[in-house]
Amino acid sequence: MTNMMKKLFIAILLIVTAACRKSEVTENEIVRPAERSYEFSDGVIPRNVLESYLSRSITQAEFLVSEGFFNDGPYPYREDDVRMLKNVGAKFIGRAIYSWNVPEHFNNPDFLGKAKARVEEMHAFDPEIVFQASIFEIVSTKVNVVPVPAWVFEAFDLPVENRNFSYEQMLNPQGLLVNFWHTGASVPDISQVETRMFFYYMARRYMEAGIEAIHFGQAELMSMTDRDNGYAGWRDLLEKVRSAARSVARRGTVLCDAHLPGGGIAVEGKLLFDFVSFPLRLKEIPGDPMKSELKIYYLDAIYGRTKGGITPSGWSCDKSPFLVEFDNFGVSDHPGVYNLNDHFTWGYDEISWLSIQPEDYRNQFLRYASDWIPRADPNGFLQMPGSRVISGVEGNRYRANTPGDACPDGKGQEETIKALWAE
Repeated sequence: MTNMMKKLFIAILLIVTAACRKSEVTENEIVRPAERSYEFSDGVIPRNVLESYLSRSITQAEFLVSEGFFNDGPYPYREDDVRMLKNVGAKFIGRAIYSWNVPEHFNNPDFLGKAKARVEEMHAFDPEIVFQASIFEIVSTKVNVVPVPAWVFEAFDLPVENRNFSYEQMLNPQGLLVNFWHTGASVPDISQVETRMFFYYMARRYMEAGIEAIHFGQAELMSMTDRDNGYAGWRDLLEKVRSAARSVARRGTVLCDAHLPGGGIAVEGKLLFDFVSFPLRLKEIPGDPMKSELKIYYLDAIYGRTKGGITPSGWSCDKSPFLVEFDNFGVSDHPGVYNLNDHFTWGYDEISWLSIQPEDYRNQFLRYASDWIPRADPNGFLQMPGSRVISGVEGNRYRANTPGDACPDGKGQEETIKALWAE
């Protein structure tokens, strides 16, 4: 091959490579909803609609919870949160209500009654907003005080009884993860009918209050024996929840997701959940204290790893859509110290790490993550941080709000979120 031919070959190779790279970036951008839509009904949510919601999602933990029912301490400045959510144009409000080992709250009409009133208040402003509840991987002896309604027995084709839920009947028969949290508090086994009855009960009660999305926590953790049975327990529960949604939910539809380190659950080519949720998995930058970055395949990061199949709404995908969020799971025994061998970021969970960064860097990181995620995996969406409990740092909650008299604890990401969504 002559030098001229070599130069020509290299030039063509460079052009083709550049074209491929350009095509790849363009494709990643096109996957994003070109024309957003928030209309769905009758148990079906088209891909464009699902991605429209995921692209406008924000974590607003316990936004719908009222005084006396909080899981994570006081929730001040709620009215400024209402203003902030309206200002940024949020469409999917993540973790808006949940009960971590306080099932007795369901016995008090105010728990869901006041939440419903707040949902209706927000829907008067924007009827398209979706609120998400969470049902987590914990049950305890406290469930024994919650009566089982007749409609739960009927949904499971069981004779109606006058009894309360039974903690003992929710446990794994082999003792797996029993007393996992503490004595009398365990990870429930989804293969047990009583577990599914209790989860169905909570899901339906949430939907009656206006909830249209449910996060089912660490689904795999609750699948001790279910995964060996084709996830029959999860399939049964989700089928019943979605069936109930057709008559109970506002638009006859409920979006179901879970924290799925395996990238989703598919049985015979059918995905069980509508989308996957997972932590960002921040990678510490050595030599640059307290700074972090995102990397494909770092630890168990979800980018590029979600499963494909037929979704519950009937459309197919090569890889499931997913959200990544600033997770909270506590502070380590080495805060501020570099350590790549755990899931902490400089010794902190992800939202606590963000909270202690300088304001300019917090905003810079949101811009960076918003750009990096769709380029790394066009199926991924960043759930913006709105409000979430923090650990090992000053304060009780991170707040994205613009600081002021109405919210002196605001961290100042509100206008950045609004600008990124407007772009």
